[in-house]
Amino acid sequence: MTSEPVKPVVNAGKLWAGGGATAVVAALIAVAGILLGRGIFDIEVLAPKGDGAWGDASTGWYALGAAFGALAATGLVHVLILTTPRPMRFFGWVIGLATVVGMLGPFVTDASRGAQFYTAGLNMILGVAIGSLVAGTARTATSLARPRPSYR
Repeated sequence: MTSEPVKPVVNAGKLWAGGGATAVVAALIAVAGILLGRGIFDIEVLAPKGDGAWGDASTGWYALGAAFGALAATGLVHVLILTTPRPMRFFGWVIGLATVVGMLGPFVTDASRGAQFYTAGLNMILGVAIGSLVAGTARTATSLARPRPSYR
């Protein structure tokens, strides 16, 4: 009796529905974070103070970028589950390093120190939210297919 290795089976509908929901959450975190920074803390997040609490089009682009990041993370975890050993470990590393890059990004701009630190913190919150929500969805959308043993 021989058996094939156990392979993961992904419920793609469940995975991508969770990824879509994560995209909405990420976009809302971005908008809420920008409103909080500009409106309450008076920090120039992505735009000069003269643009008001809602700022300019960069608010929309930032929210859209956060949503796209969630969908990209969903695509990444889907590919990793189907192709790599220990996919969630690799996913954790990629998300962790992408979050670090997102946190360091504001420090290469000419924004004020307060805006740099605030944006880095917002990017950290986005990275943690996207990583944890997509990972949780991936775990619930994945099962192991146990092939029937073949008898010779």
